[in-house]
Amino acid sequence: MWMRGGTSKGGYFLASDLPADTAARDAFLLAVMGSPDPRQIDGMGGADPLTSKVAVVRKSEREGVDVDYLFLQVFVDQATVSDAQNCGNILAGIGPFAIERGLVAATGDRTEVTIYMENTGQIAVATVETPGGQVTYAGEARIDGVPGSHAPVSLEFRDTAGSSCGALLPTGNPSDTIEGVACTLIDNGMPCVVFAAEAVGATGYESREELESDAFAPIRKKIEAIRLKAGPLMNLGDVTEKSVPKMTLVAPPRNGGALTTRVFIPHRAHASIGVLGAVTAATAALVEGSPAAAVAEVPEGAEKTLSIEHPSGETTCVLKVDEAGTVVSAALLRTARKLMDGTIYG
Repeated sequence: MWMRGGTSKGGYFLASDLPADTAARDAFLLAVMGSPDPRQIDGMGGADPLTSKVAVVRKSEREGVDVDYLFLQVFVDQATVSDAQNCGNILAGIGPFAIERGLVAATGDRTEVTIYMENTGQIAVATVETPGGQVTYAGEARIDGVPGSHAPVSLEFRDTAGSSCGALLPTGNPSDTIEGVACTLIDNGMPCVVFAAEAVGATGYESREELESDAFAPIRKKIEAIRLKAGPLMNLGDVTEKSVPKMTLVAPPRNGGALTTRVFIPHRAHASIGVLGAVTAATAALVEGSPAAAVAEVPEGAEKTLSIEHPSGETTCVLKVDEAGTVVSAALLRTARKLMDGTIYG
């Protein structure tokens, strides 16, 4: 099944329909997407990391969990299939897909699907609209970066701190200086390096096209130098060929939000921001002494609604914090849509 999940798009497969051998599976998926090729002309990929993604889903044997979800990033111009990260946008389609494929039974007008994210060992709960016991994709929910309106898919994340790095702040510091730039190395569902845009010579309000222009090349080079040094500090090892950490430039909000972001994933500029990247950026804004906290406008209270601004608009995160100020859960609104259901050839 081909689906849009959030602001991404890709193939959703039952695990039983793919080769059990990892090398054979990856070779098949590369052929499916048409990689490696900048245009992905011989496959289903859309010549963009955001449209070259795969979800592998199986019924879970874990107590209290409905399905297991493995995310795979199929590189566009490299023969690489990576499981080094989660994808919260593709996650938005997992609940509908699981119900459509009969892995989960609908339970009234709304159905909760508990999802184990294999990449990081974390749990998410998706609430899917199922009027009359059937998944619907029609509705009035809107998310920036996607035209039109669709049925809402609520995603709640639990216990995501340190999903890939072992700790929310893998160095234990709110700020580390790398290449002369103050950075927060943080992982609340997505490993990210968060730093002030102005610290690398940017404004933080550039368009995606400006971020990827030749004029921006010296800044991208500096950002990559920071990323390569941050990888080992984040317990990720050599990240030269990895899709993490994501590089997150922050600036003061301009449109009534909490924080403005521009994200590299890690070399292409994101058209908006990833779901778990938004959660991690919002969390960084709550870390006292971080570059994000220095420019963010954060509301009071134990439940904080933070609008994370990005090139396509904004993504709203609802964070719950305990008495110590630690984030204990995060929720976001996404949408998904089934695009095609059929047979694909590798």
